[in-house]
Amino acid sequence: MNATGMSLPVFAAVLAAACMHAGWNAAAKLRLEPILTMALISASAGLFALPALIWFDVPVAASWPWLAGSIVLHLGYYVALAEAYRHADMGQVYPIARGGAPLLTGLASLLVLHEAVAPLAVLGIAILCAGVTLMAFAKGGKKPLSRAGLGFSALTALLICGYTLVDGLGARAAGDPHAYAAALFVVDAVPLPLFVLWTRGTGVLRLARGLALPGLGGGLLALGSYWIAIWAMTVAPIALVAATRETSVLFATLIAVVFLKEPLVATRAVAALIIVAGITTLRLG
Repeated sequence: MNATGMSLPVFAAVLAAACMHAGWNAAAKLRLEPILTMALISASAGLFALPALIWFDVPVAASWPWLAGSIVLHLGYYVALAEAYRHADMGQVYPIARGGAPLLTGLASLLVLHEAVAPLAVLGIAILCAGVTLMAFAKGGKKPLSRAGLGFSALTALLICGYTLVDGLGARAAGDPHAYAAALFVVDAVPLPLFVLWTRGTGVLRLARGLALPGLGGGLLALGSYWIAIWAMTVAPIALVAATRETSVLFATLIAVVFLKEPLVATRAVAALIIVAGITTLRLG
């Protein structure tokens, strides 16, 4: 593993993962039932990962506690994100949720894991987080950011930080990030659909029929996005992978403006430029 930095191929792969992540979030927000769409996405991702689990086999037992912790954190993440999307625009929720996570992850990596990060990369993370924060609170959305929207977005950021650290350590403990990722997606395909059936009843299955296509497409995007991130965290510092992955905010903003018809105000345009500056600084570090 690169002790303090990230190679160009890994950096490019994580950027691609960021684009895919914004795509599946848009699939969830485009629908009237975000939690149901996310349940279909997680189930689809697990289905697609099943052949990989057979190929790579179950990860070693040392990684199982990390897998268990990740499943719990992911379930909380799905529920919190769905609630955030019910209370606010994607252009508001996504930057707060994804932008707060790398800052928290970076602090935890430094203080808890004692992972070394180059000083210039630290500056890049700070610039990126500043740009994301500016974008999150820029005025001009379809509706003002409510306390509930802000609260669930912040909770989502905390949960992202949690499962990022857990999965980074779990993949390293497994010795094979692909075996760990395949097992994670297969097991993670169960809790959220069961939660939706428990809270909504079997009548929700009728609604699921009309969401099959975005569920399958979102599942592929979610699988590719996080699989890349898990692998990257075994060859580069977790803090750098987490920060680079949150460049998905740029892609999410484009999707929100073009497809969700959310306005792009001048402040968000400036924030996008700051994020690009953060990405550049992060890469130079």
